[in-house]
Parts: sequence; structure tokens; C-alpha cells
Amino acid sequence: MGEFKAVTATHKLLKLDKRIRAAAGGTSASKTISILLILIDKAQSKPGLLISIVSESLPHLKRGVMRDFINIMESHNYFKESQWNRTDYIYTFETGSKIEFFGVDTPDKVRGPRRDILFMNEANNCPFESFEQLEVRTKDEIWLDWNPTNEFWFYTEILPYRKTDLDFITLTYKDNESLDENIVKSIEARQHNKGWWNVYGLGQLGEVEGKIYKDWAIIDEIPHEARLERYGLDFGYANDPAALIALYYYNGGYIVDELLFRTHMSNRKIADFILNSENPNALVIADSAEPKSIAEMQEYGVNIIGANKGPGSRNQGIQYVQDQRMSMTKRSTNVIKAYRNYMWKTDRDGKVVEIPDHNLSDAMDAIRYAMETMRPNEANAEELSTGNFASSWI
Repeated sequence: MGEFKAVTATHKLLKLDKRIRAAAGGTSASKTISILLILIDKAQSKPGLLISIVSESLPHLKRGVMRDFINIMESHNYFKESQWNRTDYIYTFETGSKIEFFGVDTPDKVRGPRRDILFMNEANNCPFESFEQLEVRTKDEIWLDWNPTNEFWFYTEILPYRKTDLDFITLTYKDNESLDENIVKSIEARQHNKGWWNVYGLGQLGEVEGKIYKDWAIIDEIPHEARLERYGLDFGYANDPAALIALYYYNGGYIVDELLFRTHMSNRKIADFILNSENPNALVIADSAEPKSIAEMQEYGVNIIGANKGPGSRNQGIQYVQDQRMSMTKRSTNVIKAYRNYMWKTDRDGKVVEIPDHNLSDAMDAIRYAMETMRPNEANAEELSTGNFASSWI
């Protein structure tokens, strides 16, 4: 059963018995997995329960806690396809108890029927109004979890005023003894980055220093008036996913829409994906470090060119993106995750150095490539006039 088993974090959470059961924690602390194990056990042992698991959006759920739920059920040989409603995202247990999934961005669901148990996953990304509406419609217990990257409504509206019906604990990676040794080493290797270590290592409230991008908006969908500019592509294969995004211009700003984020994608598969997309002839700007891959995809019929790289070009590109008004579609879950965690590296003294951390850089690089000819300079003006879109600032 590997990682899907009870660990120290699970036993700590089982001791919570008040109405609101809140768990802040660092990375790999088994917050979500442990809460899911507890809720699955309740659904299997008590008849007629309705358990709602919610997060900021349905796409976020599908690529996070919903996937974890299915993996746990399958690893324990509990999952039965006939009991899983893939339309409404409801699993019905032999006891008649049900676990449902929905995003808090769906008002009719938030203000819908009452439930017995609520689990708000990554509560820091959900509005307080949604919590209020869900809480008054929940009969029994409420579970919350999050990474304490910044202060949000739990610390201002719940913690000071709900002492009598609140249990609040902090978990860390040390509460998860099922972690692979290499992951533990990777986490502990970041102790010199004090901001990161306090939040993700120790699970303490704080703001991670060195966040590269800030104040990007999340929108429901692409407005009809938005103009597609181009695609951005960062190649990947085994460990690193291929990241493909569409970049739109709208009302003085740019919108990013995630199209593809997947490992083990050959150039042929990526080309087929692009040629079968809504805009098969869109210009694709890709990492020029892969000239053979670009040439191969051109042979397949993809309108693709490489982004030229030069001294200081990466940071110039980042600075240009920082200066723009940026938005992301809510279905762009990997882009959103990368945006929230894209950091500058720090040196041994904890000082931020202007070198991006490679972790979660795939989608961010794809965005930077797509925006390369947006940056006004003489080189780009000449390239645009000649039809040579390869820029010199990536």
C-alpha cells in the first residue's frame, strides 16, 4: 500500500474531536492523504453519510485530492467502477454513504443541500464566503488543510473566535514516515532557505521569500474578445513534463491557458496534440536548446520556431513577464501550482539570488517563451518585420 497507509500524521489527526479540525503543514506531511484515509474509513463503517470534499475548482480537485482518493481506493482494492459516478463525481459505498467532490467556484453547489462532513482541501485558496456557506450546511465535522504560505481567513476569522469548537495542529514531513529517503534529503537540503524552510519544512506560518511572480489573477474562461497570440512549449519526456500553453492578449493584459502538461510525450505525440488543437496553425515558440526536436516537429507540419538564448536573456524575460498584467484560466492547474511556487534560489546564507529554482519551472518557461516577441525592442521589431520571430531575449 506504500504511501497510502496510516502514518504518525494520521494518528495525530484521529485525536482531533472538535467540530472544526484544522491541519496546517509543510510539504509531504501527509495532511491530505491522512484526512482521506479517515474519511474513507468513516464512509465504510457508518451508513448514510454524505461527505463533501471541496477545493478552489473542479480542475484543481481532479488533479489533486480526487486523484488521491481514487489512488487510495485502488491501492486498498476498495474501488469499484460501478459505484463511481463520473458525471457528478460521487462515490457510493456499500454502506450507502457517499463522498462527493465539487469546486467552491460553483455557487449552486456551495449553497446546496446539507451534508454530514466537510473537507475543504487547500483552504487558503478558497474564499471565506464559501467556507461560511458550507459550514452552516454541515451537520457534524469540518476538516481543513493547507500549506501556511501566508495568513488567510482561518487566522483572522476562525482561530481567534472559535476556541471552543476548534482543534488546530501543525504537521511536518517528519510526521510522514512513509516518505522516500530521497525526498527527505531533498526537503532537508533546503534548510538554508529560511523562508522556504519555515513554511514547507517546519509548517510555520510565513511568506516564502523570493517568489518570482505575484498578483496573477485566476479567471473562469477565455473571453470571446481575447486574441490568441501564440503557443509556448517547454520540451520534456521522462521526469520533466512537456508543458504547452496558449497565450492570449485581452484588455491590456495577457491570459495563459494550459493545453498540455504531461510526461513521456514524444515529439510525435506533442505534434499530434498541437495539430489536433483548436488552433493547429498557431505559432509555437519552443526551447531552442532542443534544435533536433524543433526540426522534427517542423517536419510533422507544426508551425514552430526556437527561442534564441543569450547572456542575461532569461532574467530579462522574467522581468518582462513581471511587468505585465497576467491572468490564468482556472483549468490551468499546473500553471497555477507553478505560479504559486516559482522561486528564486537562495545561497547558503539564505540570501535570494536571481537564479530561478528548476522545480516547477516547465510551465513558467513555456510562458516566457510564448511572450518573447511581445517585449518591445529593436531586435524584435526587425524580426517581426522580416517574419523571423526567434527572439534574442530568452
